[in-house]
Amino acid sequence: MYLREAQANGNDDRMPTDAPTLCLVWGPAGHGVTDYGADVAAAAHRLDASTRVVAVTDLEAALRAVGDGERVHLHATDRLLGSSLEDAADAVETLSRSCRLSLTLHDLPQHSDGDKYDRRVAAYRRFFHAVTAVAVNSAHELSLVAEHLDPGLRPAVIPLGTRVPVAPDSPAATAPADLIVLIAGFVYPGKGHEVALRAAAAAVTSLRAGGHPVGDAVVRALGSASPGHDGDVDALERLADDLGARFEISGFLDDDEFARRLRDPGIPVAAHEHVSASRSMLDWMEAGRRPLIVRSRYSDEMDRLRPGTSTLFDPPELADRLTAAWRDPRTTRLAPGHPLRPDLTDTAASYLTWWRGMSR
Repeated sequence: MYLREAQANGNDDRMPTDAPTLCLVWGPAGHGVTDYGADVAAAAHRLDASTRVVAVTDLEAALRAVGDGERVHLHATDRLLGSSLEDAADAVETLSRSCRLSLTLHDLPQHSDGDKYDRRVAAYRRFFHAVTAVAVNSAHELSLVAEHLDPGLRPAVIPLGTRVPVAPDSPAATAPADLIVLIAGFVYPGKGHEVALRAAAAAVTSLRAGGHPVGDAVVRALGSASPGHDGDVDALERLADDLGARFEISGFLDDDEFARRLRDPGIPVAAHEHVSASRSMLDWMEAGRRPLIVRSRYSDEMDRLRPGTSTLFDPPELADRLTAAWRDPRTTRLAPGHPLRPDLTDTAASYLTWWRGMSR
């Protein structure tokens, strides 16, 4: 059963009246999908205290947690569920035989998966056919399902919810002389660091030609290298040297430090080449920032959902956008109280209503 689209655009006061859902939170703390699943589960429990939340690390723990025939929900991506795509699909099929399982799927297959594309498509098709119902996090992902899995599949659409934002810091009275680009999260190919380095170097050249007292072009990664991608950091440092720029990487940041560093002086940029739904875009907004985000079907959708929370750009425009943001850093910060809904409460209310509908 694949339920109708359900947009979480506001609170829904309709609460489920049947047996509560068990929300499984699968995976290590710090993984984006695991943490988001935990956030949604906690918000659902706040709205309906009968909703249970259990953290698990593997299939055996998941099987121990569920009751026979119990309604269970899980936020999942293949990398969390098994050591291979086939193992992940096996895990979902095994778990679904012990309960009424629904999934929110993240990181939908697309052609940028390269040589794993066919195997990812096969695994995600198995996910769909094993479970009671599926949700995705954007209309863009709904389109990915139709384009890459099966146009007959119609998962529910429940957009990512924002956490309660921190109070924005006042911008520094004097902006840094350097043109600093901030990119949040892991370093890996296609995340946009190379594009940002080239654009930042071009922006500094343009500013100097116009007589502006700009310092160096700096791209600063707020996070560590994705496992197996230390070589990409070396390559980015070499590229920066060639461009007369600097590439800096913070290394691992705990949650509090990460949130603090998002408010640092600099120009927040999200330039993912291939994205299905992105929590890192929300991280910026929750920190009171208005990031530059590369235009895509997904970012266009998010711009409509939360107007005024980002500045969209096409790749050839990035240098000019950086130039403008360096000259007026106020454009990279949200006004205090700027609306960020749907928030986690809105999203959890939509899940509760969706789960209730499964019992009809």
